[in-house]
Amino acid sequence: MDLLSLIWLFFLLSAFLPMLHQKKIQGARLHLIRSIEKKRGARLITLIHRQEALSFLGIPLSRYINIEDSEQLLRAIRLTPDDMPIDLVLHTPGGLVLAAEQIAHAILKHRGKVTVFVPHYAMSGGTLIALAADEIVMDENAVLGPVDPQLGQYPAASILQVLAQKPIEKIDDHTVILADMARKAMKQVRESITRLLAEKIDRARAEELAAILSEGRWTHDYPITVEELVEMGLPVKVGLPREIYQLMELYPQPAGRRPSVQYVPLPYGREDGVPVPSKGNK
Repeated sequence: MDLLSLIWLFFLLSAFLPMLHQKKIQGARLHLIRSIEKKRGARLITLIHRQEALSFLGIPLSRYINIEDSEQLLRAIRLTPDDMPIDLVLHTPGGLVLAAEQIAHAILKHRGKVTVFVPHYAMSGGTLIALAADEIVMDENAVLGPVDPQLGQYPAASILQVLAQKPIEKIDDHTVILADMARKAMKQVRESITRLLAEKIDRARAEELAAILSEGRWTHDYPITVEELVEMGLPVKVGLPREIYQLMELYPQPAGRRPSVQYVPLPYGREDGVPVPSKGNK
């Protein structure tokens, strides 16, 4: 085999091996999803956004909630009997308000119990979706986030502060227009959250929580912990099924040259004060 043939073989393997690996992972995901469904008697849907690698070039692509996600998730709900429970695994930084609201309202209308599992975080639009569920089950260190709308790179609440702090004659027309859009966006999101929460708690309390989550009292990436969510009176529980963690392992981040976090991937016990792999966990 000459050098040119070896080069072509290298490129062919570089192109096809990642595809075969992805097929293997996809098959493992579907097998585990079906196993969880049988165990819990519910349809399992995942909305998991990781940074993914494209083709053999390894180009990273960040993922967010978009219209395609809402189309697929609404289709999954339509294919589910009205009285069948739904489990939704949610791991996302957020995304389009339109897509998140469509998913949230579809969840709210489903007659069977809907449980959202949050293994790590569900921010912004992810929080909006979680609020529509009958029950939110989280890892003890998982977080949700504020649902204050953003206009481009600026929070809507911060744009409105410009009008409050500067004379109108010193504000340019573009900012005035943005402020009008910001006011409308905040009103729409607040009303949407109120509708979702009013199905579960007192209307007055729902309006209060909707204002807290959408008014911009925190930065958009503020992590709202389980303890804070419980204090707010939201239907949150701690304690994810072990299978949910196993499922998340099948959605790996793209491999880099060196892992940022590294450890022996086994649960540990203690023997004479020294951490050792637990014998009962394999």
